[in-house]
Amino acid sequence: MAEITAAAVKELRDRTGAGMMDCKKALAETNGEMEPAVDWLRAKGLSAAAKKAGRTAAEGLIGVAVEGNRGAIVEVNSETDFVAKNEQFQDFVRNVAKLALDAGGNVDSLLAASYPAGGTVEEALTNNIATIGENQSLRRSAVLEVNEGAVVSYVHNAVGTGLGKIGVLVALESKASADTLQALGKQVAMHIAAANPLALIGDQLDPELMERERSIALEKAKESGKPQNIAEKMVEGSLAKFRKENALLSQLFVMDNKTPVSDVLGAAAKDAGSPIELAAFVRFQLGEGIEKKQDDFAAEVAAAAGTNKAEPVA
Repeated sequence: MAEITAAAVKELRDRTGAGMMDCKKALAETNGEMEPAVDWLRAKGLSAAAKKAGRTAAEGLIGVAVEGNRGAIVEVNSETDFVAKNEQFQDFVRNVAKLALDAGGNVDSLLAASYPAGGTVEEALTNNIATIGENQSLRRSAVLEVNEGAVVSYVHNAVGTGLGKIGVLVALESKASADTLQALGKQVAMHIAAANPLALIGDQLDPELMERERSIALEKAKESGKPQNIAEKMVEGSLAKFRKENALLSQLFVMDNKTPVSDVLGAAAKDAGSPIELAAFVRFQLGEGIEKKQDDFAAEVAAAAGTNKAEPVA
């Protein structure tokens, strides 16, 4: 059996909210594998975690920029939150977000783009690392564009103009007035920041994710002891619920928690006297999918136990 460390138990508990002993058992049952352990806990009804790709662990900033009918969003990572407050670093993220409007979502193209102060974006990043004294990286970029309408940006808990920990772009195709689209887009973007939809509609959800959800639902149905025909209905009902809760247009609008986002768009279009299509959205949360090393926690456990190294959880 794989060694189950205190650090692994803590990581699983942070991700799922399950109890320490349940986390330890889940890891034991899955040979120490983190993702299968998350699924094991959910199948046993011990975790409410449905879609965490990993704890938000990296530091840095999300930057957004909108110009005309295009909007861009970038993530630039740093080692500590202290750097994210550095004016030089913030200026860099703002400039890179603006450059991304032309470079598109390709990080390599963006790194090769000319930087306003001279040289390339990659050279400016290297200079930042040398002068600020901390490693940094341009992790990802995305661009949205509409033929007619508006791309609206929103940054949650902004630390400066167009900078924060969560950034959202919303693309609205419409002939409605700019003021109407800006107001609607801002509300929808705030909803996306809070609700974290995984796709625009249910049919666009990642097939691998849906297959994983099906496996979890099947395990829950088996645990229920219900007859086969009832168990099958339970599985399909669980998947339908997952689609509804994780697709933007079917989510309940966070402003009132009762109206589907699709109906909010429909009402806005009726008031504007013009169709409004939510064509696309992008949501970046700083560090999502990145895990910090757990070495420090293991050392803390060892120190608390009065030993020189972290021992496996017994």
